[in-house]
This record gives sequence, C-alpha cells and structure tokens, in this order.
Amino acid sequence: MVRIKSVKQDKVRQVVIVRTWKESYDFPYGSLEPAPSIANPIAELYVDPELAEQGFTYRLASGDEGSVLVDQVLEYNQDPAYLRNMLLYQLTLQAQRELERTSLSKREIIRRLRTSPAQFYRLIDQTNYSKSIDKVLSLLRVLGCNVELTVRNPSADGKPGDDRTIHMAVG
Repeated sequence: MVRIKSVKQDKVRQVVIVRTWKESYDFPYGSLEPAPSIANPIAELYVDPELAEQGFTYRLASGDEGSVLVDQVLEYNQDPAYLRNMLLYQLTLQAQRELERTSLSKREIIRRLRTSPAQFYRLIDQTNYSKSIDKVLSLLRVLGCNVELTVRNPSADGKPGDDRTIHMAVG
C-alpha cells in the first residue's frame, strides 16, 4: 500500500508533483478530470485523508473538484513495482478461474506444487503481493495453462511497432 506524503503543483511544467515515501512522480494536468486551465486554475491541492492518504484532491477556481488515486499516478508513470503487482494480480485471478474449472483436487494440486496448504492459500489470494510470480506460474502449469507474454516496442512514428510474443508452454 503506497501512501502519498505530499503534493504540489508546478504551473510552468503543468504537472502535479506527487511525493510518496519512496519516490516523486509527475502527473500532468491533462490527465486530471476536470482539467485545470489558465482561466480555471487549481485553487487548492492536498493529500486527501478521506482517501487514506492514497490519493489527492484538488479544487479548481470554479469550485469543481477532482480526486486522483496513487494507483493512477503509478500506472501513468509505469512504476515497475506497481506493474509487477498488477501482473501478479491478473495471474492470480486467472489461477482462481482455472481452479474452479479443474477436476484436480486441492490436495493433488498442493502435492504437485510441493507446498503446504497454508502456502497454497496464500498463493491464490489476489491481495497477497509478497508471493513470487514464478510460484503463480507454477500453479498455472499444474492447472494445465499456457501463458503468453507480449513485449511491444512502439515505433517512433506512433504506428504499431515490432511485437515479440514469448510463448511459455506452462503445462
């Protein structure tokens, strides 16, 4: 859980600078909804305690308000730890769906994973981000799934770039 330590605006660069306990991130005015403008600038900006310090709220001169969660800031900035957690979350949800479909018993899955029941239940908990991606991939393998990862390299002209798909026969 990432909390925001402070926020301030940089009117010249037209960004909100969001400072967490680890790092600072820029969030452009253009990504705010409602967006500020020269005629309707940000009048007030603060870390919002009602969002458990996981977001900030701003009020424009017109009185319009908006809030931004730290997850939006991390996603915009492509924070590696955030992206890892989102990948882990998505893989875990897929593993949960596969668990509903499989004819294998949980005991058999635990045996094939060579783990304990307690570790298995931590593994299928989508809110547990301390587990490793390789363990979730092992679970998907036991469940007979194939995992494909696509790496996109956008071209400079904005057209689709050179995609590389990594096929993993996890099963």
